[in-house]
Amino acid sequence: MANDRVEKQLDNLKALRSQGLTPETTAALKKALGDRINLIVAKAAQISGELQASVLLPELKAAYERLFEKDKDPQCWGKNALSKALKDLGVQESAFFLRGIRHIQNEPVWGGKEDAAAVLRGTCALALVQCNDVPRDETLRYLVDALTEKAATVRLDAATALQQMGGREVMLLLRLKARAGDLDPRVTGEVLEALLHLEGPAAVEFVGQFLKSTDDEESDEAALALGASRLPEAFILLKDAWSERKGWRPTGTLVRAIGVSRLDEAIEFLLELVKQGRPHDADDALQALELLKGTEELVKRLELVVAERGDVRVSQVFQERFVRKE
Repeated sequence: MANDRVEKQLDNLKALRSQGLTPETTAALKKALGDRINLIVAKAAQISGELQASVLLPELKAAYERLFEKDKDPQCWGKNALSKALKDLGVQESAFFLRGIRHIQNEPVWGGKEDAAAVLRGTCALALVQCNDVPRDETLRYLVDALTEKAATVRLDAATALQQMGGREVMLLLRLKARAGDLDPRVTGEVLEALLHLEGPAAVEFVGQFLKSTDDEESDEAALALGASRLPEAFILLKDAWSERKGWRPTGTLVRAIGVSRLDEAIEFLLELVKQGRPHDADDALQALELLKGTEELVKRLELVVAERGDVRVSQVFQERFVRKE
């Protein structure tokens, strides 16, 4: 019966999303934020953030503090949602996030215990950037600690937070982290993307060195970071890497990264692959161009290229990926 009550309350809260921020919605969320069940508090916090309900900040802050009490928030669900809501609502009081970035919550799992507070610490790392009551160098110290955290999710968020901080010292720190490497290639990818965002063309050569990594996942992350930068210099590196790698190492991610760049010269390169490339290269190019299939002019050009190639299988792939089915 208790589970049924919780499920019903969660369903009622979900229904509030479509109603907007009315007095009735505000009253319901306020009540839910004071509930003793952390799942209900978490859902209320999530919806409060989505509705930008700054009027509920006193209740959100009180619930956040309350759930740090022992055994009040199994699996950290409530604090995760509350910290994100506080961040999204623009709270600039560092005390809330400093408490969260230090929090460790070991929960019983099969064979031992596991820290459930990694998401909380990552969210708080991101939120610290917007706090104006803590010196910059102190914020950077917390982010450096987060960048060397055991949990990969925290390291990812720390890299994003450092990008938002910006500054010459951050660029140097990110270069050092990239050189030091990471057990999770996604973290290296996030660091490289942050560098490209902060340094622009000056970072292209540095990031390009990671394309030659013997770790395929790290190389792929570097390729996607270069593509996402949409810099012409990055496209040249990606195209050269594709030419060098062709025939002895998978090139699909390189082609996808070229498509992500959305540069005119990148699109021309992909169209040429569809027209004259080896069958698997044409397949890779079609997959990359699928990101742009909402562009009617491009689809028409691609249709002509596929027809000119005259390959039944490539034509079939084009039809499957680009032609809308009624």
